[in-house]
Amino acid sequence: MAPASQIEHWLHLPSLRLLTGIADHGSLSAAARAVGMEQSNASRSLRTLERRLGYTLITRSTRGSTLTAEGILTVEWARDVFDSLGKLVAGAAALATPADEELAICASMTVAEHLVPGWLTAFQARMPTVKTALRIMNSQQVIEAITSGQAPLGFVETPDIPAHLQSQTAWTDQIVVVAATGHPWANRQQPLTEAELARTPLVEREKGSGTRAFLDRAIGRQRSRPIVELNSNAAICQSVIAGMGPAVLSRLAVEGALKDGRLLEIPYEQPLERQLTAIWKGAGPAGAARDFLDIAAGR
Repeated sequence: MAPASQIEHWLHLPSLRLLTGIADHGSLSAAARAVGMEQSNASRSLRTLERRLGYTLITRSTRGSTLTAEGILTVEWARDVFDSLGKLVAGAAALATPADEELAICASMTVAEHLVPGWLTAFQARMPTVKTALRIMNSQQVIEAITSGQAPLGFVETPDIPAHLQSQTAWTDQIVVVAATGHPWANRQQPLTEAELARTPLVEREKGSGTRAFLDRAIGRQRSRPIVELNSNAAICQSVIAGMGPAVLSRLAVEGALKDGRLLEIPYEQPLERQLTAIWKGAGPAGAARDFLDIAAGR
């Protein structure tokens, strides 16, 4: 562990938030807007962070700013920092709130990033006195949390639901193959085949994630080893944009990058769909958990 004095020297949370914003939003200007920082201050903040860390985080050009390989890794570490801080804040809030007024929910990455925010807004409007604590993890970790009773309700992307848990489909998700605009697949005329996808190294989620489990099952054959494994969709998108290689992700996770042209969707020989699933242990969810499930299921 680094000495406390060293951590305090370079750890500046707004700068780290800005850096993760570049991965999430695709540019320094968009990241600065997202964190409420003037772009001139944002540029200065990143240069200070680079100087303190001792390496370059972004490549600056007339076309904008993109994360370097070191920047991508730093974003992953920064996300871990924010996850830990989020746990600290959520835990402190839980300790200060009566247990019967809180609903704990576990959700895998894609569900938490793209679906849960809307569900939470609707839930808070329906149940304003109930405090919701969200834990974000991969699908296998969600299954373990529900199994051990850490939360009454979870949402996963994996098709592999253990028999001891109950489940219900919450969302039908489209899975797409994406690549950078300069990738050889960008100009292909014929849909990508399963055999081609299987023998191509990809930028992938880590083992235990629902996206990884779906891909392993959908291909149905021995696949090439990943180019790299990352534990967030945003990091994968940024890596693909940087030209590291293609990826297979939820359309929810890449929709923005597809719309603005930073990524290309590569036609595939057959539709890829999966069910995003609510899971719980024992009888059906009760109380606030039941209401949240109703909202997620569109009832």
